[in-house]
Amino acid sequence: MGSEKKRTREAEAEALETPKKKEKKTKKEKTPKKEKDENVSADTGDAAHPETEKLVYLSPISSPMADPKLAKKILKLVTKAAKAKALRRGIKEVAKAVRKQGKGLCVIAGDIFPIDVISGFPVALEEARIPYCYVPQKVDLGAAALTKRPTSIVLVSADKAADFKDELESCAAAVSKLPVLYKLS
Repeated sequence: MGSEKKRTREAEAEALETPKKKEKKTKKEKTPKKEKDENVSADTGDAAHPETEKLVYLSPISSPMADPKLAKKILKLVTKAAKAKALRRGIKEVAKAVRKQGKGLCVIAGDIFPIDVISGFPVALEEARIPYCYVPQKVDLGAAALTKRPTSIVLVSADKAADFKDELESCAAAVSKLPVLYKLS
């Protein structure tokens, strides 16, 4: 019986000691670490403007870049094409469609890293005479293509574009008028 009392006393003592340890942990407070997003907004100086944050991460070859109004119009077109199953998503599918002389409008994300992934597309698209442009973020392009994942490149196919042919032609005309830093002769 003496040993049982001793065990209960030890258990009670441990129960009383445990909160003291927790109190010591709560007294020590660590200084909060700065997040990466705060550093980026401090570097750019425009934390209130999300448009400029999108443009911070652009690749140097992203030309012609669609202005925000045209980008919104193009992303709506991509959504309609995705619903009508007239959209090629991803690098492999778009490369295959370009090789097979597919026609339409190509939209490339401007924040792709590494650049080598999409660096060959502008030349191939110009040789195939397919209009193309860049939009600021791959996340926006993936959302417009009705996927959960970001998408680096899409091709809106002109073959299956019966419902939105007028919009496709107007977007292609607007994209053709965009200034290009370099042009294949």
